[in-house]
Order: sequence, then structure tokens, then C-alpha cells
Amino acid sequence: MNLISPNREERRPAHPFRVLVAKEVSDHIRSWRFIILLSLILLTCVSSLYTSMSGISKAVAKPGDPESAFLFLKLFTLSDGSLPPFHVFVGFLGPLLGISLGFDAINSEQNAGTLSRVMAQPIHRDYLINAKFAGALIVISTLFFALGLGVMGLGIIIIGIPPTPQELLRIFLFLFLSILYVAFWLNLAIFFSIRFRQAATSALTAIAVWLFFTVFYQIIISLIAKAIIPTAAADTYQSLSYQKLISDLLRIVPSQLYSDATTTLLMPSVRSLGPLTMEQVYGAIPSPLPIGESLAIVWPQLTGLVAVTILCFAGSYYLFMRREIRSR
Repeated sequence: MNLISPNREERRPAHPFRVLVAKEVSDHIRSWRFIILLSLILLTCVSSLYTSMSGISKAVAKPGDPESAFLFLKLFTLSDGSLPPFHVFVGFLGPLLGISLGFDAINSEQNAGTLSRVMAQPIHRDYLINAKFAGALIVISTLFFALGLGVMGLGIIIIGIPPTPQELLRIFLFLFLSILYVAFWLNLAIFFSIRFRQAATSALTAIAVWLFFTVFYQIIISLIAKAIIPTAAADTYQSLSYQKLISDLLRIVPSQLYSDATTTLLMPSVRSLGPLTMEQVYGAIPSPLPIGESLAIVWPQLTGLVAVTILCFAGSYYLFMRREIRSR
């Protein structure tokens, strides 16, 4: 006699990759470092939103402003001078979020002896490294979209004007770009967690790279710019070549790529990210660009961020697949 009903559906076991991703998301959300960093990001974003609200009345009163039709975008770009605007805070604190979620992704589990036990299960080896990245990326994406929707909700309540479809599209592109930027630092931190045995070493290395690109690289470029600055007798072509060279050197840094892209997306009046000749400026109408032309301007920055993110992930994947995971 069959005691099991034939209509009863058998429960299929969950896919191992889904289980690993759910475990990573749960670990990140419950960790104290994520809670502390989340509180810091929320505090700074609320502060920047307050400063933008205090100065938005002055921005509305400006006559002839080409961005007067994009009042909602000023919530992310406007500041009264006491604090940086919203997108600057995201560009500064976003790398810390990515580093904090990835600096001990692999080496902490190997030091604790759990990595070899996980790999002893009947799962593919690359599931683990993919789940580490996917779980952290889900947390980062949820956080940024929640922040963006929160800012838009408060803006609608305070200003009383909903965003236009073009403003809404620009804000979502900004949030996507922010997630991509943080994903680069997440992949870099995961790469260091595979490369170094100790979590403290990988964390310090990732923070050192972030500090170098954020602070010291700008100083080096300033010294180079002073050393090769054209003389007063230089013609227009030499001056433009000099400015283009300095701009290209600055755009090697991911933070500069992110800053250029977000500025163009959130400020429709930005028509170029490089030096312009008098012939290019002459006859130009000071009007905001449509979203398609803004995307055309930031396309090199967007592809650059995608390329370095994929490169870091590929390096992490290669090292992990060749790594000895037995406990030492």
C-alpha cells in the first residue's frame, strides 16, 4: 500500500548556488561592520539632503538657469557649501562599503577551516566565488536603490513636485553607475582576500589602493602638470594638448570616471568633459542635453568602469580556481 499521495508534489532541494547566495546575504546583513557603515552612509546622505533642501530655493530663483527644468536632480547635486552633495558622498563612502564586504570573503573562511568543509560538498568550485560576489552585490544594490527611492520620496514630500520621466531615468542611471562603481571595489577586495592569507593584510591593501587613487594620485598628477605646463608663448593647439593629456591621466582613476559620469548624468547642462576650442563654443546654446546625448558623453567612462570591474572579477576567479583550499 502506497502511503504517499500521488498528487503530492515532491519538494526539490534548493540549488546550491541559491543556498550560498542566501547565506552570504544573511551574513552581510547581520554583520556589525555592515550595520555601522550603513548608519554612517545614512547619516551623511540625510545631512547632504538637508543642505540641498536649504539651498534649493536659491537655485529656483536663479534666472536663465539651463537646469531650472530639472529641479528634482538638484537634490543629488546641490549643496550650500557646508557639506558635499549627495553624489560626492556616495563616491567617497561607496568604496569603503565594497571593501568592507569583500576584504575577508575567502581568507577568513580558510583560516576558520570552513572553506574546506564547504568545498567537500557536491557543488562546483566556482559556485562559491560567484556566490560571494552575487551576495554582496545584492546587498549593495538593495542599499543604493533604497537610498535613491528614499531621497526621491522625501523630495516629493518637501518640494511637492514629482520627478519627470527624464529625471527619473537619470536618477536610476546614477544609481546603476554607483552600484557598478562599488562593485569594482568589491571585486578588488575579493581579489586581495584570495591573494593574501590574513584578512587584515587584504583590508589594509585595499584601503591603501583606495587612498592612493583618492589622495596621492591627484598630488602626483598636479606635480606632473606643473612640470610640463606650456609656456606663455604656446599656441592654442599646445594648450589643448596639455589639457587633454592631464584629463586623460586623471581618467585612469576609477573615482574620476565615476565623478565625470555622475556629473554629466545629474547635470544635463554639462556638454563636454574635455577642453573645447573657441570654434566649438561659439554659437552653442546654453540648454540642457537630452538623456541620449548625455549617455553618449559618458559612454567611455561607463565602459571603462565595466572593463575594470570585469578585469578584477576575472583575476579573482582565476586565483580562486587555482588556489589550494585545504586548511594549513
